[in-house]
Amino acid sequence: MRKAFLMAVALILGVTVTAQAEVTSGPQVGDTVGAFTVTKVAGNPDDGVDAGKSLCYRCKMGQRPVVMVFARTADPKLAKLLKKIEEEVEEHQADKLTSFVNMIGGDAETLKKQAAEFVKANDLKRIAFVVPEDAKNGPEDFKIASDADVTVVCYKGGKVKTNHAFAKGQLDDATIDAVVKASCALVE
Repeated sequence: MRKAFLMAVALILGVTVTAQAEVTSGPQVGDTVGAFTVTKVAGNPDDGVDAGKSLCYRCKMGQRPVVMVFARTADPKLAKLLKKIEEEVEEHQADKLTSFVNMIGGDAETLKKQAAEFVKANDLKRIAFVVPEDAKNGPEDFKIASDADVTVVCYKGGKVKTNHAFAKGQLDDATIDAVVKASCALVE
């Protein structure tokens, strides 16, 4: 009986450890962020890109400090993260800090509709929302992990400075604070 109990505890702990394991997704620190084509859906009316236009958003940002997000789920935790990033973008306008969110994980038309609704519902004004040509997983050479619900890549001058990836349910107040701190570090 005791042996069965210990094995059950070990199994539960093993599952817990596995569920909280770190996710590796997207371009890693030191990598160059390559060009890829997206369609702008909503957000950031001041970026000079109209909704519906296809372009290389990464190219448009040039050498600026950028917080690039790939998200599969538009939920309240993502909204909380983006609100905080938006505050940083506002605060660091002189440093030209910018951000854009790539909605992925489904068909392009559904993602575009969800993104537009999410931007409106959360009153996001300084962050552009786009859908990559490869709407299922983002650009192939970016290697966005299928188990990553949110991948945040902070880069400057086209080089990745930090990368944060989270499985579904891992985005919480502590991880949000870590991402915001990394975005601030782009302009320090």
